[in-house]
Parts: sequence; structure tokens; C-alpha cells
Amino acid sequence: MNYGNPYGTHRVLDGKGVLPQAAKCLNNDMSILYDNEILIDVLALNIDSASFTQIKQIAEGNPAEIEKRILTIVSERGKMQNPVTGSGGMLIGTVAAIGTALKDRDLKVGDKIASLVSLSLTPLKIDRIVQIHTDIDRVDVVAKAILFESGIYAKLPEDMSENLALAALDVAGAPAQTAKLVKPGDSVLVLGAAGKSGLLCLYEAMKRVGPTGNVIALVRKESDVEKILSMKLAHKVIVASATEPLEVLERTLAANHGREVDLSISCVNIPNTEMSCILPVRNQGIVYFFSMATSFTKAALGAEGVGKDVTMIIGNGYTKDHAEITLWELRENPVLRHYFNQRYL
Repeated sequence: MNYGNPYGTHRVLDGKGVLPQAAKCLNNDMSILYDNEILIDVLALNIDSASFTQIKQIAEGNPAEIEKRILTIVSERGKMQNPVTGSGGMLIGTVAAIGTALKDRDLKVGDKIASLVSLSLTPLKIDRIVQIHTDIDRVDVVAKAILFESGIYAKLPEDMSENLALAALDVAGAPAQTAKLVKPGDSVLVLGAAGKSGLLCLYEAMKRVGPTGNVIALVRKESDVEKILSMKLAHKVIVASATEPLEVLERTLAANHGREVDLSISCVNIPNTEMSCILPVRNQGIVYFFSMATSFTKAALGAEGVGKDVTMIIGNGYTKDHAEITLWELRENPVLRHYFNQRYL
């Protein structure tokens, strides 16, 4: 029996004891399939927003240069893990083969699935890039990938398009965690509110705070204000740069009756925003960092430096039932679903 480690360490080329996410390089030989692996014919990669933004900036928006950098990363690492941000993304594809030890799963060859584990730990081999969608962080590919025994996935739903499901599942951890954190009567600040994770978090926060709560959306562009208000996804929208913490604090206080908020949620895709998430939150409040651009060092030392006693939560991309919760949000909110359908065609 050719049985690999459930967490995928048998594919690590760095040495003993290193898990696939922390590894610099994985074995992406797709001619080998261990008994507890799933082989996927990959159709598209949804690159993590922080990662894609960084690649796009370095490439100056040139699609050919973006393609070159993605292919270089995968060629050198055997996985799609941006060496600057450390993050990956997720994929959709069809099941090509299932290891003999996993035959009892509710899965068959030909099923279309979305991976719910990061590309930063997923063995990947790209034959060619078909198209790069720079506006939605998606890359259409001809490629193969491996899911380990511990890897989670979701079958694509039949009642919505692949692109819609992919866009939502890519950030499923954020709204599902928001559902757990927000309580009736809370005041909530969502930074990076105009992106897909931000919009889904806003919707979940509005649902949870009830009539006595206050949901504040922070965006960078004036054009996003009416979009969010028209979809009734926030009580108030403020425009500020998340890299300017004093400005964010001032505008948040003005939007929350002069008081600090109970909870902030970071959905930004750029670095150096930690203090904008921390400063507006009251002592004993909660800061939820979903953004992969977050620096633990800057957050921890920054909170200490301003004397903020807040609970800081690192955004785990997985929480129980997160795929189902996120897809249900699109089913129960036709306005949000329509926007996602238009935006992520």
C-alpha cells in the first residue's frame, strides 16, 4: 500500500517534520497518486487577494508578466504560494482520480469541486495558463493538483454558476467567522468592505447586530459608498485609507456616536493596516484579521504600544460549515447574489 501522511508531509521536499504550507517546495509529480490522495484536473485558480495584488503591482498590471510570475512560483515551489505574502488561494476543478483508501467518501470521478484548503499547501502543476482575469484575481488554467486526506473541499452547487460559487467559497471563512463573533447590539467596523469578503461580512454583521447595532463599512473610493448603502449592507459608510490609522479612528468615532466599536474585521488586501483595525476598537473588544496581508508582529506590538487590551483573532480560513453558511448568504440575499453574478462573471 502506497499510503501517504494524512497532512501531506510525504510531498514535502524540504526535509523531515515540515508541513506542506511551511515548506519551500513540494513534490508535484502528478504521475504518482498515493492511496489517500485525490487528483484534480484544475480549471481555475482564485489567487488570494493580497497575493494577487502584490503580483499585479510588481508586474505593473501587465498580464504577460503576471503569467510569468505565477508560472515561476509554481515551477520553483510545486505549489502556488506567493513568497512575499506567503498566501495562496483556492481552486476549482474536476475529480480525476481517487486513492483507494478514500473510496468511501461521497465523491466520484468527474465531480466538480472547489478546494477549501489553501494553494499554499496544495501540490500543483500548471501545463498552461489559458486566461488571467486581473479584475477578479482569477486564473484559468490547464493544470493538475493533489488534495491530501486531510484536505477539505466542497462540491459545486447546482443552483448557481461556477464563477459565483468560486468567488464566494474563496472567502468562506470570513463571513462564517463573522456570524460567530457578532452579537445583537454590537457596533462593527469592516475594513476593505467593498471587496467580496467585505461585502459578505457586512451582510452577516447586519443580520446579527439587530435593530440596536451599528455596522460601519470602510472603503477607499467614494463610488463604493452608494453601492453598499443601496444594497443595505451597512448603516454607515466612511471613506478613508486603511493605512492611515488616525484618520480611520476619527471617522469611525464620528460614525459611532463618539464611541469606539466593539469589533473590527479586516478584509483589506494591502499591508500596514493593522493599527487602523486596532485603534477604533474599545478595550476588551475584538479585532478579527481575515486579511492575509496582516503582520502578527505589527499587530501585537502595535496594540501594546497604544495600550489596547483587545482580543486579536487571526483569520482561520476554515470554520465549521463555512462553505454552507457562505453559499446560503447568496441564496437568501438576491441583491447581493445579483451583484456577485455581475461582478464575477
